[in-house]
Amino acid sequence: MPEQDLTTEELLKQVETAITAVMRGGQSYQLGNWSLTRADLSALRAMRRELQDQLASESSSGTLSNTYAAEFEGR
Repeated sequence: MPEQDLTTEELLKQVETAITAVMRGGQSYQLGNWSLTRADLSALRAMRRELQDQLASESSSGTLSNTYAAEFEGR
C-alpha cells in the first residue's frame, strides 16, 4: 500500500511494527548466503516521534487551536 494512501495513525502503526521487529529480531542477520537488514532503529524512532507529533497536531481541537497572536507597536 503506497504511503500516501495511509493515514497518520496507520503509518504510526506500521512504524511501531517495524520497531518491534528490530527489537525482537535484531537489526540484521545472515543465514548462509542470504542476509536481511531491517530499517535503522534510530531512524524508525525519529519517524515515530514525527508521526506522534503530527497525530497530536491533527487531533488538537482545543479552544486556541485556530488562534493567532499579533503585536502592534508604534501607537
